[in-house]
Amino acid sequence: MEPASLPWITRLISLDTTSRDSNLELIEMVAEELRGHGIEPTLFPTEDGRKANLVATVPAADGSRAGGVVLSGHTDVVPVDGQSWSSDPFTPEIRDGRLYGRGTCDMKSFIGVAMHLLPRMVDASLREPIHLALTYDEEVGCIGGDAIVRQIPELGLTPRLCFVGEPSSMRVIRAHKAINLLEVTVHGVAAHSSLTPQGANAIHYAAELIGYVHGLARRWRDQGPYDDRYRVAYTTTGVNLIEGGNAGNTVPARCTLQLEFRALSAVDPAEVIAGIRAEAAEIEKRMQREQPTARVEIRELSAVPGLDTATDSAAAALAVELGGHASDDKVTYGTEAGQFAGIGVDTVVCGPGDIAQAHAPDEFVDLDQIEQCERFVAALVDHLSAEPESPR
Repeated sequence: MEPASLPWITRLISLDTTSRDSNLELIEMVAEELRGHGIEPTLFPTEDGRKANLVATVPAADGSRAGGVVLSGHTDVVPVDGQSWSSDPFTPEIRDGRLYGRGTCDMKSFIGVAMHLLPRMVDASLREPIHLALTYDEEVGCIGGDAIVRQIPELGLTPRLCFVGEPSSMRVIRAHKAINLLEVTVHGVAAHSSLTPQGANAIHYAAELIGYVHGLARRWRDQGPYDDRYRVAYTTTGVNLIEGGNAGNTVPARCTLQLEFRALSAVDPAEVIAGIRAEAAEIEKRMQREQPTARVEIRELSAVPGLDTATDSAAAALAVELGGHASDDKVTYGTEAGQFAGIGVDTVVCGPGDIAQAHAPDEFVDLDQIEQCERFVAALVDHLSAEPESPR
């Protein structure tokens, strides 16, 4: 017996929505389905028109759009380039009780379940609305999430709770680390490699900043702060991308690197960034003693806030009531949950699939996980349809 939502999930996975490409085909497909059920979605296109967020509300029986619960999911997936797959990543395939394909786990199964149960939502006599929030570019820094938490209030919506359906094996997750991504470009001065005093070696000075970042990583590892409920119990950082130079016999005029840090709630990202900027300023001074035109440029590419939902959270309690698995675990991966929490929406992560399968070749989700998610969302509809219990 296959999950009832499988047709919708396979339709979504069959659309290649790798972050570097457009998500509009998926967004328009979802929008058309919503309109077919009398729900007019609002699309928020990016400035270049290549991508869009979508917000749609199934109103309460009395027409109210106030309060309610958000079902949040991102539409983009990571690339499959250079990965060895046993089947076409965008042709979903069932093998041994698992659904394989890019996005099966992260996170089109959750969106597919929501779309499958849309008719049930529309037919229900809801006390509170259900909001669907779909974003672009989560995989490159939760960019669509940063936009959608501003767009939802612009629509006059005031959701109480939010379930972000990232893969958590249907555990109810209340906390994850903050993620910050910085790009540093060191502008040196080119020269023939036999005349090094006439140049300023951008790679050498970039290496000094890399040493500083590595020092941060060692300090957090050795001195904390720590939170043992995370698989990696301390704040982490690293330079994960670097590019520089143009010839083996030329002093490099440019070196660009990207560094990321994932911070516990006890570590203030603003202070970390201030420290990196201060170190870069000192390096720039040393460079300019060699060549006055040398400089260091820093861009903050993305800042994904952490999630630290309270233990008495109404969202967490309801998620468990609906069939999510109670858990005190904290996860190292980032989500849009912290962005929703940042606008005052009580938010938890709960979705089908194991994060260990996300981004990997032969990504999969267990069919049983999809069925659990179906029961979860169906129970939400029933919960919001039921008459509230009278106080005794």
